[in-house]
Amino acid sequence: MIVILDYKIGNIGSLLNMLKKIGASVLVSSKIEDIERAEKLILPGVGAFDKGIENLKNSGFFSVLENKVKKEKIPIFGICLGMELFSKKSEEGKLAGLGWIDSETIKFSFNSPKNNLKVPHMGWNEINPQKNDPLLEGLNEKTRFYFAHSYHLVCSKKENVLALTNHGYDFPSIVRQDNIWGVQFHPEKSHNFGMRLLKNFIDLC
Repeated sequence: MIVILDYKIGNIGSLLNMLKKIGASVLVSSKIEDIERAEKLILPGVGAFDKGIENLKNSGFFSVLENKVKKEKIPIFGICLGMELFSKKSEEGKLAGLGWIDSETIKFSFNSPKNNLKVPHMGWNEINPQKNDPLLEGLNEKTRFYFAHSYHLVCSKKENVLALTNHGYDFPSIVRQDNIWGVQFHPEKSHNFGMRLLKNFIDLC
């Protein structure tokens, strides 16, 4: 069973519709017992880092997620803010993140005054795969996804970065640590490429 965590922060409707299109059997839930029975988890998210952490804590998800992800090693997939919550901390807030990936979340900062790129980074952009991974099956450097974010991860270990995207400079757009995957973009808004990526996650053993 695949469970989308409903912690009251994120656009779950469009994600659920996309997963149904690819034939996935998915449950949206905020119940601890459903998370305990899950075979895969999806952590979406739109909004502020501290609010996301607070909502996870208030929902009572912290201990059950630690058990499912860190002990049982079931696959989990973070989307946008969901991925940022995997980091240790964020410049956006004061609370500690989940710390599952050795990384920090920082805001886009452009040193050159000639750089007039906008923040948030919004719209379609390509990924540059850095290594082979089951999540990237059938995807390449021409693959485009829809982004909408002002912050991004900085990973301490290069091996955690599956793909880079450039917005003024390269930043990690897909990351992995063991059974933990995260994407900075929104696959649920990325049409066929997003469908392929989500199916790749669904098909993981």
